[in-house]
Amino acid sequence: MRLLIYGAGVIGSLYAVLLKKAGFDVSIYARGRRLAMLKSRGLLYYENNKLRKSKVKVLKELKRDDKYDFIFLTVRENQLYAALEELKYNNSDIVTMVNSIDDYRNWEDICGKGRIIPAFPGAGGSIRNDILDAALTPSFVQPTTFGKISREKTVRINKLAGIFKKAKIPYKIVDDMHLWQICHLAMVVPIADAYYEAKYPKRAGYEHKLMLKTAKRLKRNFNFIKLWHGRVLPRKFNIFLYAPTWLLATVIAFIFRSSFAYKFMYQHSMKAKDEMNNLHKQLYAYMKSKL
Repeated sequence: MRLLIYGAGVIGSLYAVLLKKAGFDVSIYARGRRLAMLKSRGLLYYENNKLRKSKVKVLKELKRDDKYDFIFLTVRENQLYAALEELKYNNSDIVTMVNSIDDYRNWEDICGKGRIIPAFPGAGGSIRNDILDAALTPSFVQPTTFGKISREKTVRINKLAGIFKKAKIPYKIVDDMHLWQICHLAMVVPIADAYYEAKYPKRAGYEHKLMLKTAKRLKRNFNFIKLWHGRVLPRKFNIFLYAPTWLLATVIAFIFRSSFAYKFMYQHSMKAKDEMNNLHKQLYAYMKSKL
């Protein structure tokens, strides 16, 4: 089975490593400095504190007639449309592992109906000195999540699930991926905002007033979603609806102080500030449009 990873950042590199280890024919498409480093040194990564190299193929260009079982689109939200424009002439199915609440019909207008499978990764980490230091998030926190668009045929969904299963990547199939992504942004936007507003971002969890403000923002966001959509996804996010604000602030502060937060929350927020600020605007514009 042939798989293409479009995007050689943290997420794309990690999934490339995991899928290659599972025995799939994996190529990764990169540009600029990352392309040069992959060509010269290979895809280097840490596993159990040991430096290893994945033998994935590295591409510097995409051919229109090059067919893949799936293309995993692992770019930032502000790079999404440029990537879709480049991929529209390739007939492979596209798994959009992108942080967005955009209407999927806009994506299909570019690539064609039936090509998009909306998804979101369950991973985080960093690339330091051109070496990947990343991991999957614990499955109870956030597995790789994907779902159908309208009357999507289940054959592609099942095929994708089989790929993740073979690669031992925890996954979850949801019935409304658009709602799931709205809920995801309702959570991560206040988290990123907390880092940006903190006097010392790495120590944001120790700023009591900021944690209380973040808890109130989370409750406001999820109460809006519940009111407008009738439910939240996944169901564990109901904690933001029913937990007392003081308790929620306490739990959030504890998480912010953890090594988990540093790896999966802090690093992305600080390195993708432009993306997160744009997502902040999108989320609150969406909420305002419904009032």
